[in-house]
Amino acid sequence: MPMNPKRILVVDDESGFTRLLKLTLEKSGGYVVREENDGTQAWLAARDFAPDIIFLDIVMPKIDGGDVAAQIRSDPSLSHVPIIFLTAIVSSKEGGQEIGGFPFLSKPVSVDTIKRCIEEHTQAE
Repeated sequence: MPMNPKRILVVDDESGFTRLLKLTLEKSGGYVVREENDGTQAWLAARDFAPDIIFLDIVMPKIDGGDVAAQIRSDPSLSHVPIIFLTAIVSSKEGGQEIGGFPFLSKPVSVDTIKRCIEEHTQAE
């Protein structure tokens, strides 16, 4: 495992999805993954975990991913962290590559796609 594994925060109300992603990424090496299945806790989880990148579901009960992203963006300690939306409501074939100024991946999403996305958005600053 590399000395500095990438820290990934996955926020999605589907715990089956976050669990699978965590297990798969951590097994492949080079990643430490924290799951958060309650969108209202996402900002606190991000502050606590200090992730290198955040994958964020858009449609969640209680709070929508756009609000969570805005909350995270407005925090000076997190404003630099890339946020990638995960969504089943927009396919990558429709529209652009962004939702509300954030890149997105369409569900279902492959682990290879997620890894590529992590590498692309977490190059050394």
